[in-house]
Amino acid sequence: MKHSAKHIADRIRLMIATKQFQMGEAMPSTRELGKQLEASFHTVRKAYQSLEQEGLLEGRVGVGFIVKRQSTLLDKSARLEMGAEKMRAVIEELIGYGLDEGELETLFEEQLLYQEWPNRIQRSVVIAETEELANMHAEAIKREVGVRAEAMTITSLDPSSPKVHNYDALFIPIHLFNPYRVHEDELRLIPMMTQFEQEALLMISERLNNETLGLVTNQEATLPYLLQMLKSAVQIEGSFVAGATYGKSLPLFVRNCDVIVHTTTAAKLVESKYPSSQRIALRYTLSEKTKEMIRSEYWD
Repeated sequence: MKHSAKHIADRIRLMIATKQFQMGEAMPSTRELGKQLEASFHTVRKAYQSLEQEGLLEGRVGVGFIVKRQSTLLDKSARLEMGAEKMRAVIEELIGYGLDEGELETLFEEQLLYQEWPNRIQRSVVIAETEELANMHAEAIKREVGVRAEAMTITSLDPSSPKVHNYDALFIPIHLFNPYRVHEDELRLIPMMTQFEQEALLMISERLNNETLGLVTNQEATLPYLLQMLKSAVQIEGSFVAGATYGKSLPLFVRNCDVIVHTTTAAKLVESKYPSSQRIALRYTLSEKTKEMIRSEYWD
């Protein structure tokens, strides 16, 4: 997928207007967003600079680009003039395809009648078995495709819950997807395929048979799900113990471990006590298909 600077600027402008990016929020770095969109960082920089000229973004040394306003500085007259210019360009292109005046009128009437206005996606949520798992999925979405989503458990946002309608888009792991199909006509449902990052799995596999590994999570309820995923991803034959943090303390068994495998939500506590050589972070990564689906909803 390749995007022009204009296309990226148009999508960011829309996402700012619909509050996907909030006022005062730092935008992703040019390299980060370029990687997420499969575009060069030069192209992203041009998009940011054009939005800065419009007054939507502000460039700050050492920080990057910050959302300055939720809408452009154009007054009503300027907005209408800009809209008319774009409409003329579209009409000329359609005439080139052979549409006559009557067909153009019908087309515009139909589009206005059935248009799904772009402010529809304002709140997104990730659903998983535990809050920690949902947060891990949300972190992967933000990191890999630049989209923010809230995190909720399947019990607090089950398919029959009226709270489902508080959201415009639901990100749902594929094994939990079917019960939510009842909302297909009302909401955007995006099935997610995820796996652990390959580098982390390789490190676990290499060290498992010769060292004692401990799995640390923030929530006890997360443990069985992660252990099952690890068992299916790597052949666990060595010593592997698991437990959750309590308050600002790690489980006692870590004293007897050579390596701590931890979730991103438990990272701050683990990193404060163990050097990088003694810890492995477990992070989800999205499948290419999942990334394509999310990009198509938000960026295309």
